Amino acid sequence: MAVQMRKIIIALLLSVAGFSVAIIFYPMVQSLLIASIVLMVVLWTNEGLPLAAVSLLPIVIYPAAGILTTKETTLNYANPIVFLFLGGFLLAIAVEKTGLHRWIANKMLNLFPGSARGIVFALIFTSGLLSSVLSNTTTTLLLLPIVLYLVDDNKLKLRFSLGVAYGASIGGILTPIGTPPNLILMGLMQEWGLEPISFVQWVWMVAPLVLLMSVIVGFVLSFDLKQISIKHDLSTSSLNTSQKKVLAVFSGLILLLLMNAPVKPYYDGLGLNETGILLAAGLMLFVPPLSILDWNQDKNNIPYQIMFLFGAGFTIAAAFTQTGMAKEVASQLIALVDMPTVIFMLVVALIVTFTTEITSNTALISIMLPILYQVVNAAGLNVTLFMMIATICASYAFMLPIATPPNAIVMSSGAVSVRSMAGFGFIINIIGILLIVMVAQLIWSNVL
Repeated sequence: MAVQMRKIIIALLLSVAGFSVAIIFYPMVQSLLIASIVLMVVLWTNEGLPLAAVSLLPIVIYPAAGILTTKETTLNYANPIVFLFLGGFLLAIAVEKTGLHRWIANKMLNLFPGSARGIVFALIFTSGLLSSVLSNTTTTLLLLPIVLYLVDDNKLKLRFSLGVAYGASIGGILTPIGTPPNLILMGLMQEWGLEPISFVQWVWMVAPLVLLMSVIVGFVLSFDLKQISIKHDLSTSSLNTSQKKVLAVFSGLILLLLMNAPVKPYYDGLGLNETGILLAAGLMLFVPPLSILDWNQDKNNIPYQIMFLFGAGFTIAAAFTQTGMAKEVASQLIALVDMPTVIFMLVVALIVTFTTEITSNTALISIMLPILYQVVNAAGLNVTLFMMIATICASYAFMLPIATPPNAIVMSSGAVSVRSMAGFGFIINIIGILLIVMVAQLIWSNVL
């Protein structure tokens, strides 16, 4: 309890310090907003309070400080994207409950050669694929025991563990539901009236980036490994009835999403709401004859704390816009857009990538997107393109254990040191920044 109180006191002191500096430059309401964000970011980082409790603080703080009304604050916790995530997580719970993820992992590992390099690539691609539909935390927790079982050599354990963690971060961007920043972006685009990115279009746009990153990271992690043979005894038994049911729901969901995706100007799609589609797919798992999920058994596996985190993220973004803070900061950064567009892209990517190493990517992107929207919109540039770059960069943090849950998990296994993660992570951060800007220039700028 003493340790927890110390963390809370540190957060309060830093919040007061943040307010003291902010009040010199900004009005009272904006300074209070900065203080509240400092408080929440520190508590999220040092875990002085549970994640869900910190995420609900805006409902108490913002009305009291005159930042937003209670209604304006709580509406953000019912953003449609929260329910899209709920549908996706119900599917993920079904995958984990039936063991379908193990079947996928076994199949993937057996597709690659049984060499050290082959296993590195297998783990990266398997982790990436699973992380596109499961949370990156769940994916890493599921695959790490396989890594620790495969080999006894410490060097190989290090590379394999990093392969799992980095693969989870790389693959998490493949779908809109793969990682929280993606969903924050989708929700803000709806709120600001920007043309939405469909599920299928998102996958099509980021798939080249995921593929390139997976291949390059695979070579980086395996460049000096001896090509020794590694035997793994992983069962590839046939699917059982429950697994077939979940796979059928997934297949039907993918087909419906493909049919719903517009192909301009030839096909307008079905016009269905993707939040409703994903939530319906998740709810179907409770219905006979599927009956994969049982509310009394599985309700505790629903990540309510993450849903509250999304609400906090949307609330921070709304507060930045409504208090004029986003416009204020944007006016100070507007000079940046005078530089060539590709250089501005690199600056945005560098700032987000290295800032997210030391703070919550959800909190960062909730603050960054409203500011970026104001800056880019004022300059007449492609708003969606730049917000997409920032969002993807928020998930591509590979240097420090506090940057992402996968990094922290593999660090806790004892197979990875901070020094080794920082060394590989810095190289991969730079690779990620360059690839994101390249893909944005060649692909995203033509379709967004």
